Amino acid sequence: MINNRDRWRVYKKVSVMFFLAAVALTVVQRGTINMGAPFELQRQARMDTSEGVEPGAALEEKTGMNLGKKAFWKASKHQPQPKAHATTQEPRSTDNSSPRTWDVTSSNCSANLNLTSQDWFQSLEDNFKQFMLYRHCRYFPMLLNHPKSCTGEIYLLMVVKSVATQHDRREVIRKTWGKEQVVDGKRIKTLFLLGKPSNQAERANHQKLVEYEDYIYGDILQWDFLDSFFNLTLKETHFLKWFHTYCPSVRYVFKGDDDVFVSVENIFEFLDSSNHEKNLFVGDVIFKAKPIRRKENKYYIPQALYNKTLYPPYAGGGGFLMDGTLARRLHWVADNLELYPIDDVFLGMCLEVLQVTPVKHNAFKTFGLVKNKNSKLNREPCFFKSMIVVHKLLPSDLMHMWNLVNSDLVCAQKVEIL
Repeated sequence: MINNRDRWRVYKKVSVMFFLAAVALTVVQRGTINMGAPFELQRQARMDTSEGVEPGAALEEKTGMNLGKKAFWKASKHQPQPKAHATTQEPRSTDNSSPRTWDVTSSNCSANLNLTSQDWFQSLEDNFKQFMLYRHCRYFPMLLNHPKSCTGEIYLLMVVKSVATQHDRREVIRKTWGKEQVVDGKRIKTLFLLGKPSNQAERANHQKLVEYEDYIYGDILQWDFLDSFFNLTLKETHFLKWFHTYCPSVRYVFKGDDDVFVSVENIFEFLDSSNHEKNLFVGDVIFKAKPIRRKENKYYIPQALYNKTLYPPYAGGGGFLMDGTLARRLHWVADNLELYPIDDVFLGMCLEVLQVTPVKHNAFKTFGLVKNKNSKLNREPCFFKSMIVVHKLLPSDLMHMWNLVNSDLVCAQKVEIL
């Protein structure tokens, strides 16, 4: 028989065990909720984007995910990346197939010191020496990737070159011409292309902000090379490889800078107005351009780097439109052509190899509406209403012009250029 004292001891032990079990269960549940919050935020951001909702506003209104946002700053969702090196390896792709993933993780890419003993190399400026020493470094690992961006049927992929510090430009584009939408049953998707911040002192902070921005919107592709003027060509080749890998069925690609005004409505009107061949490449095309030999010019090219009299026809990099099939063909050419420090000229060289002549169209204004920057025509909304691309707008100017063009604007007549 168990006496009262023994019965009391058993009762206390059982009570303590139940109490500890309840505490443990509570801790596990809370840990699960806290761990799940960032991933729920990410999932909700993708859902909002696909439904054409402003992701930032939707997250706060629908989900109250402020806890999830705070959790981002405590622990990044991105895993540490391997140390970035360029690679000279050939992609594993063949003409009949392509890798279904970005296949460059890390590799060795040392300077081509064989050049240093040559007289023509010694005559180059320091920035060109640096370019030539590492010209063979073709592909870099990805820091931010969204392999499923092209899932489903996408009629028009809008691709925007940007840099880490220009968050305000990307934000305005998301609210204006770059917002994801479906027009006449045709889906439009927008992505931003970035390298690493070039300012070393601020690199860590800017990179964290870029990761958080992508955490919310999920629309940034970033590679592990420095964002610089000469590296714009790398941004071109990396996008073409990425597009070839992940976007087998995108119909058209618009590619431009983050300081342009774009009319999606006029792009659709242009594409619907006539029959286009599969090699469509249209923009503000420059014919018979001469390499600039003045050293003080941003686009200066030494004779040792390019000794021909003229460049092939090329479209101004501010914005151009091309067929998706052509973009995939351009990948193969860009993969084998020597890199050139001016990205839009390099793309013209690739088109020349393919024997494709880019088409000039007056609705692409990559140097402003008129050459006189002070002209009132450059701020006339009725002209913008007739254009496809207008270059060089600050974020505030872009938002203002977008609101004017999309208001009840009455113009005497629409300029017949489409």
